[in-house]
Amino acid sequence: MVLAANLGFPRVGVHRELKFALESFWKKTSTEQDLLTVAKDLRKRHWTLQRDRGMDIIPSNDFSLYDHMLDMSCLLGAVPERYGFKGGLVNHDTYFAMARGRQEGGQDVVAMEMTKWMDTNYHYIVPELTKQTQFALSSNKIFDEYQEAKALGIETRPVLVGPVSYLMLSKSYDAGLKPLDLLAPLLEVYKAIFAKLKTLGVKDVQIDEPCLATNLTADEKKAFETAYQTLGNQGLNYILTVYFGGLRDNLSLALSLPSAGLHVDLVRGSEDIDALLAQAPKGKTLSLGLIEGRNIWKTDLNRALAVAEKFVAARGGDTVIVAPSCSLLHSPVDLDQETKLDSEVKSWLSFATQKLTEVSSLRDALNGKKDAAFFADNQAAVGSRQSSSLIHNTAVKQRVSALTEAMKNRKNPFSKRRLAQKADLNLPLLPTTTIGSFPQTKEVRHARAAFNKGEMNQASYDQFLGECIQNAIKIQHELDIDVPVHGEFERNDMVEYFGEQLSGFVFTKNGWVQSYGSRCVKPPVIFGDVSRPAPMTVQWTTYAQALSPRPVKGMLTGPITILQWSFVRDDQPRSVTCNQIALAIRDEVMDLEKAGIKIIQIDEPAIREGLPLRKEDQTSYLNWAVGAFRISAAGVEDKTQIHTHMCYSEFNDIMDSVADMDADVISIETSRSAMELLSAFIEFKYPNDIGPGVYDIHSPRIPKTDEMAFLLRKALDVLNPEQIWVNPDCGLKTRGWAEVLPAMQNMVAATKILRQELAAEQKDAV
Repeated sequence: MVLAANLGFPRVGVHRELKFALESFWKKTSTEQDLLTVAKDLRKRHWTLQRDRGMDIIPSNDFSLYDHMLDMSCLLGAVPERYGFKGGLVNHDTYFAMARGRQEGGQDVVAMEMTKWMDTNYHYIVPELTKQTQFALSSNKIFDEYQEAKALGIETRPVLVGPVSYLMLSKSYDAGLKPLDLLAPLLEVYKAIFAKLKTLGVKDVQIDEPCLATNLTADEKKAFETAYQTLGNQGLNYILTVYFGGLRDNLSLALSLPSAGLHVDLVRGSEDIDALLAQAPKGKTLSLGLIEGRNIWKTDLNRALAVAEKFVAARGGDTVIVAPSCSLLHSPVDLDQETKLDSEVKSWLSFATQKLTEVSSLRDALNGKKDAAFFADNQAAVGSRQSSSLIHNTAVKQRVSALTEAMKNRKNPFSKRRLAQKADLNLPLLPTTTIGSFPQTKEVRHARAAFNKGEMNQASYDQFLGECIQNAIKIQHELDIDVPVHGEFERNDMVEYFGEQLSGFVFTKNGWVQSYGSRCVKPPVIFGDVSRPAPMTVQWTTYAQALSPRPVKGMLTGPITILQWSFVRDDQPRSVTCNQIALAIRDEVMDLEKAGIKIIQIDEPAIREGLPLRKEDQTSYLNWAVGAFRISAAGVEDKTQIHTHMCYSEFNDIMDSVADMDADVISIETSRSAMELLSAFIEFKYPNDIGPGVYDIHSPRIPKTDEMAFLLRKALDVLNPEQIWVNPDCGLKTRGWAEVLPAMQNMVAATKILRQELAAEQKDAV
């Protein structure tokens, strides 16, 4: 008999209950017990929902208060020394200090580094490993949650990040130490975890090894063999789980490992189907990821069923499981909450709750209990989407087909543009700016909500926004920021705001997904051809410029980031959709320039995130992604300065492409890694200007002047002072003014100290 499995469920709750509980706890307006009660209620609700939606196999330990990789570090005792952990069990104070830093009670410790989880917009806390790292079983979370579900009458399959992927996604902080060097001591803890799970009566474990979907070195392949030869002898069945891509040349390796079963992503790895049918040992269970876990379109169930039937025919149903392609962490919770979506578009969609029903319907059909009406409704929706007049815009398609290489190139190279910009802008050495947004206070959120509900009219809302911008410009003048911004108070989200003004998008009310910790985003849905009916940012940017004698920076989100941070139509190549967005952003850039805006930032934090996991697929992506950015930026005159911003990504392997974007200034996140990410730009000899972030905005701690001056000196050790801009590492939207003002004061003070030092050095040289 074929079984239905789920690999993971969204944590935040359908109404973001976890987010609000976390933020209340951090503000000390609720207790730790209050937070844990909300978390327990969410787990109960989600386990029960999965059972009621027909799942035979339900995960546990997929829930997290912040991040599953942080949970693994705590389970394994991999707590950096600066947090004062002395062994035993990791408590929540230490846990949240690792995620967010700590600045109270005389303590001042920075948070751990954060970066993107594979090629998603989910951020994980990067494990820090040294020669002194002592792995030890240091959390009971996985055991407690299994027993918690058991007490509800629900048998679950605990989820673990596998040892090899854990190490491959970690970072070594000792010269000469490779994370995989620590595999042997790490496996001792995994053996202890397995032993304890076995005593609790656990039948199966899900071990996530997403790195099996990447290019592996010989040493990495050997590490997989070593790890699973060890874990295969522990008397506990496990399903080796791979997602976000196909196994390709790693298929033989994955099949050879002594696991009870193998989960494969047949949505992003459909090229593996024939090889799996030919090579998979008859006794090994295959879990088929046939329902897309990372997008929100209904699955073509007839197509998925045809694939599954091949495996059942070849292997029998007892060794086949049907499942989503990956954890449903990356999907919104429940489509039924969307009462205001266009009914036709809504009929094409499926959120996490609905995806469970898709999985169970496939299972039932394979077991001879096909729900004919459900399948008929599914095919009607699939057919409706293919033929709908809502999707296609002839003018947009013609404009994309008319794109030329000339439209991707600025009029002159950076060396000439720099001279024109320097003369026109007249900025000081080490110019200061921010990434764009300022705190979205309770008052800002309430005013936006009142306007959206019709409780505040347009004139009153515009007056409110104008006052917010006036205050932001005043504050930046008082802080002595060289290039101010308007603060983005009118924007709900850096992607959603633009999508709301572009054709081809629709928006949900409750389609939240977790980005990191309590940070949730509500991705737009790109369902059709994209165009810009009218200017989107000119009004408030020019209003701010009228308030300041300094050049105010226009703020836009770039085409790749709008694409990556949306749920994207899957009926045409992503490159085509990206070029449509690029042309819309190009129109906005040109209108800003015409309105007198001299500096325009086109944020692209997602360009590295979109890089395919396999090297052989990356060149094609980088060509069209860089091309889309250049289309958006290249129409302006030499004296108009184009900035871009990137954060929480490793750039070493794409520096050619980052340089090829040809932005005049790039700002990057470097504070959490103490300028380590800057090394890629240095080694490459990046030719344009750089703003290495000196202030980590994702932590509530306020960095001191000396700390930021230290980071600037590290940058000046390796870069020309003429290249360097000074800025935080990301937008300030999620912080409060009480944190932002002193931090920005310290940033400007550090900059002035360095300017004085540079002036003194120049004087001494003369």
